[in-house]
Amino acid sequence: MNNTAVKQFVLIGIILVLAYVLGAQMFAFFPGLLGAVTLYILMREYYFKLTVIKHYNKSLIATLFILASIIVIVLPIAGIVQVIVPKFAGIIDNQAAITKTLQDLSQKTKSLPSFMRINQQQVMQVVQKIAAELPGVLGATANMLTNAVLSFFLLYFMLVDGRKMEMSIKKYLPLKDSNIDNIWSSTRTMVISNAIGIPVLAGCQAIVAIIGYAIFGIDEYILWGILTGVASLVPVVGCMLVWGPLAIYLFATAHPAAALGLALYSFIITGGIDNVLRFTILKKLGDVHPIITTLGIIVGLPMFGFMGLIFGPLLISYLLLLMQVYRVEFPERTE
Repeated sequence: MNNTAVKQFVLIGIILVLAYVLGAQMFAFFPGLLGAVTLYILMREYYFKLTVIKHYNKSLIATLFILASIIVIVLPIAGIVQVIVPKFAGIIDNQAAITKTLQDLSQKTKSLPSFMRINQQQVMQVVQKIAAELPGVLGATANMLTNAVLSFFLLYFMLVDGRKMEMSIKKYLPLKDSNIDNIWSSTRTMVISNAIGIPVLAGCQAIVAIIGYAIFGIDEYILWGILTGVASLVPVVGCMLVWGPLAIYLFATAHPAAALGLALYSFIITGGIDNVLRFTILKKLGDVHPIITTLGIIVGLPMFGFMGLIFGPLLISYLLLLMQVYRVEFPERTE
């Protein structure tokens, strides 16, 4: 190995070490960067039309886009958090009502087989765990606010210097132009599919759930409907995390018909709207396989928090895409 190769490996090693150290220190703010990238991809086409084709002022348009994002994205989320957290905390703190409901439910399930019985102590442990997680939710909300500020700060400069940024990225990527185009196309499809598709799914399921809860006599049906929309983001179980306990609550409070009706409505209608939307509206946004989305969310949420809903599936797609790129960039050579 000559001196040039040694220097090359040493330099690569230093770059990797520095990247790791900086990345480890800034990982808490990584969702802010991902948020900026997401918004940039969503706004890029419209921003370039206004600034490059119609020659509007770059800084002014970037500022207007950011203000629109705050109105459309940040304010609704902040409002929902302000409504949900206090009411949910009040429900958890009402230990007397919870205990009475659990006692009634325990009595009603005594005649069932042992594996179907509801144990009051076990359910209380779940309630206590949820109560213990509330401070963490509040802390995560504060962290989300910090990352939101960072996202809009980065987004401004990404929009204003977008073309230079893209040319620099393309220059330093050691890939063929065709493969870079494939990566960009895959990234755009995945971001649009998840950044738009996931909120559309959650919102539609929340609306359908609110209607069902109102029909079957659930108190605070708007609150529980919003929680159902949020729960729809959880892989596999989804909305059942909310409507399941509510159906059990109706059963425990001597409303078996309403409990059965709510369970059927939620399973067929609230759960079914997911499949209807996936094969209609969401298919037009980006035809991403549900397995990729599910696995990506499972991986992405622990890594990136809320932004993992978008970038978890993107990582899975990148893995598959890079395997294809590798076969194109380094084809097998026949001797």
